[in-house]
Amino acid sequence: MRKEDKGIIIEQLTATLKEYPNFYLTDIEAIDAEKTSQLRRECFKNEIKLVVVKNNLLKKAFENVEGDFSSLENYLKGNTAVMFSHVANAPARLIKEFTKDAKEDGKPQLKAAYVQESFYLGAENLEQLVNIKSKKELIADVIALLESPAKNVISALQSSGQTIHGLLKTLEER
Repeated sequence: MRKEDKGIIIEQLTATLKEYPNFYLTDIEAIDAEKTSQLRRECFKNEIKLVVVKNNLLKKAFENVEGDFSSLENYLKGNTAVMFSHVANAPARLIKEFTKDAKEDGKPQLKAAYVQESFYLGAENLEQLVNIKSKKELIADVIALLESPAKNVISALQSSGQTIHGLLKTLEER
């Protein structure tokens, strides 16, 4: 590959790293063409950008981005695909769903992740990443908590109204 081409790829990776707040380093080695196409379709549906990269070019892109990504260098070995996402847990859920039928060494396999300004190193963190709540989920939880007392009051008022109505109806029938 020519030096100019490498420079262009590094610039593109740097721009993508700046655009997306979350990314996952995954191993998709030995996945056949059909499963790779299926994985790419699922990524597209879930608004995840999947990019297969050369490890050295990704290291150079890390140098151009603010922050210290040196802890990820140990995981930039072998075949590496990067899943970029605006939703923190979307790639983790996709990986879990995609590998649920596979045996223990299912692919794609998580190598490391940078999510919500934190590093998750190793495949053992997949379950923890799946359980991270997205911004929309957190907002929904807060709204549900705020609605709960109001629902209880309304429910109590409605049930007491029905009790009084039932009592009056019984007295009327006697």
